[in-house]
Amino acid sequence: MANPNPDLTPPPGAELHRWMTPRRLMLVSVVVAVLTIGLKTLAWWITGSVGLLSDAMESFVNLAAAMFGLWMVTVAERPADEDHPFGHHKAEYFSSGFEGILIIGAASAIIWAALPRFWAPQPLEQVGWGLALSVASSVLNGVLAWVMLRASRVHHSIALEADAKHLLTDVWTSAGVVGGLLLVGVTGWLWLDPLVAIGVALNIVREGGRLIRRSAHGLMDGAVEPEVQSEIDAVLARFARSEGGRDIVLFDHVMTRKAGARRFVNLHMHVPARWTLRQADDLRHQVEAALALGVPGLHASIQLLPDDVEPITADLDEPPPPPVTEVPA
Repeated sequence: MANPNPDLTPPPGAELHRWMTPRRLMLVSVVVAVLTIGLKTLAWWITGSVGLLSDAMESFVNLAAAMFGLWMVTVAERPADEDHPFGHHKAEYFSSGFEGILIIGAASAIIWAALPRFWAPQPLEQVGWGLALSVASSVLNGVLAWVMLRASRVHHSIALEADAKHLLTDVWTSAGVVGGLLLVGVTGWLWLDPLVAIGVALNIVREGGRLIRRSAHGLMDGAVEPEVQSEIDAVLARFARSEGGRDIVLFDHVMTRKAGARRFVNLHMHVPARWTLRQADDLRHQVEAALALGVPGLHASIQLLPDDVEPITADLDEPPPPPVTEVPA
């Protein structure tokens, strides 16, 4: 069956990205982080630029974040067990939050290193080599970030998305440093080097804050994405039935949540009271199969109810109902 929601159509090359699992991509991220640390540290050593030093420090954060992310995606891939019956998918949110905290810590270190250069400027040396090494490392990070972002949409992985956005932040950091060094070379104003470093630090603080907020939102069982909700609504609409101007099959109390790469939906399905349990259960299986086809990885929990019955829902802000003392005949 064709997917009626174009937003859920896998992007070109989705098969390749399915092979490139979150764990494999995080391993690649660790290797690239080590390479960029070497390139950027060498660029700082030969130029003495505090801007390039800030860029190199950011790459150490990339390495720590990639290693922690690799650990978390490995945990997230574990199957459900007795202690975690819904799986370990939320482990990815810890990776995102940890990465955000590391970014803010790196920004603080950059500012600390840059401030003394305002009152004690240092001349820069061999700027050309420094720029070349910085640009080479940025190309590595940019390509990896592009691949990880596309794969994160296929796998619904917040760990991949967080690491990709962190790498993109690193690319913009390098671009700002390169621009600052070029301005220093043209104007001779050495104070531009620490100024660019501080500007870069403030920019990555913003990205770190976004990652922390995203992680907190995921840990609080946020609803699924709008395009996923639209697909769920479309599937349920196909199975709703009316007879004589009256709904005989309807769905309500639809609640969704997401946990890492998994999506969950709980809902009530009302069917005619005259139906046998077999009839109702057959329809429920059809709805579950259609939901799984429309939203891969979706876990649906459907409660069957007669069409003239509403469930008793408990409100935590109200006192519980009185106990039932007699059982109806």
